[in-house]
Amino acid sequence: MIRFTVARLAFSAALAITMSALLPFGAVQAQSPSNADLVARGGYLVNTIMTCQNCHTPVGPKGPDFSKAFSGGLSWDEPPFKVTAANITQDKETGIGNWSDADIKTLMRTGKRPNGVPIAAVMPVGFYGIITDRDMDAIVAYLRTIKPIKNTVPAPVYRFPAAAQVLPGSEKPYTEAMLKDPVKNGFYLATIGHCMECHTPMEKGHHPWDKLGTGGFKFPGPWGVSVSRNITSDKAKGLGTWTDAQIKTVITTGVDKDGNHLKPPMGFPYYSHMTDKDLGDLIAYLRTVPAKE
Repeated sequence: MIRFTVARLAFSAALAITMSALLPFGAVQAQSPSNADLVARGGYLVNTIMTCQNCHTPVGPKGPDFSKAFSGGLSWDEPPFKVTAANITQDKETGIGNWSDADIKTLMRTGKRPNGVPIAAVMPVGFYGIITDRDMDAIVAYLRTIKPIKNTVPAPVYRFPAAAQVLPGSEKPYTEAMLKDPVKNGFYLATIGHCMECHTPMEKGHHPWDKLGTGGFKFPGPWGVSVSRNITSDKAKGLGTWTDAQIKTVITTGVDKDGNHLKPPMGFPYYSHMTDKDLGDLIAYLRTVPAKE
């Protein structure tokens, strides 16, 4: 499995955005109270920890074009495939407006399109098996509110099979009760945010999970080459000597404990809109990641 030899963000400065900028694409009609709750939860997940716009919103010279949010975005030309991030607006011709709720959930759970063709492994479906049934409903409910934008993206080219790699522990949906535990909720958030996809090295096309969180994945782009850091609890190379406040700051602002500014593709402008509780739970989980250099 080959992933991300081109980075998913173009310019970090253009991503210094507010939630109001992220969510102008909400419900086009009044929602019932129960559905409104689902839409709000789905919008929160899609536009924060899951960073869906990293791939599915087109990027121009000045960064993401939020006027065309979710209408198709970045492209990858890898040995297994040549693909462009899909239009996931409600346009019926070029988006997912004709997809059923079950179609969307099947793709999220299995990586298979309605026609049965597997999606390219660049989509992190190997991390989405953990999504609770309610959150899956919420994500679908939110996607239904995104305004239709007609934008045809190039058809995918699959050169040979490249299955998504599943993160251990994410194989089955969590229950709502499990999310009440801070560490479990932190693992859940880190997983649906596919944090370990970037922060685990790639070797021979796969992530060696025995090196979980040790970093070393390289991301070339206009900024040069950024390398994901070690986010295990190791005191020499990882986050073992960092305070919770320092970890929260680097997640939400991209500034590390020494004052260095991170390069893309870290999605800190999206993470900055996470709740304090979710950030605290995420940090609680990171504290449990075994120390490794």
